Amino acid sequence: MNEKRLYALRGATQCLNEAEEIRGQVVLLYDALLAQNSLAEADIVSLVFSVTADLDALNPAAALRQSGRAGNLALFAVQEAETRGGLDRTVRALIHCYLPEGSIPRHVYRNGAEVLRPDRR
Repeated sequence: MNEKRLYALRGATQCLNEAEEIRGQVVLLYDALLAQNSLAEADIVSLVFSVTADLDALNPAAALRQSGRAGNLALFAVQEAETRGGLDRTVRALIHCYLPEGSIPRHVYRNGAEVLRPDRR
């Protein structure tokens, strides 16, 4: 029997402050998190996005829904705390999900956000 337990997956991407760009980058980040963790949407509990203040063209949760994904998921978006020297134009994601016990979560940093986690390269 393959038991599952609750995990948290993290990810981030940078994008331009344009609705289509935000939508495209959010979808690519979401799809990569699911693919790299062999995760089905049915095993996701919730997804929290944060965005830097300079991204106001489109809410990332709305972007994901508009793409036809995450139709039944609990989604939430907040503004990232502003910190001196922080990475601008960044969308971060935190997915709470069930994966098989013993899984090694694979976090995704892409499109310039890799600098947030140089240990993950």
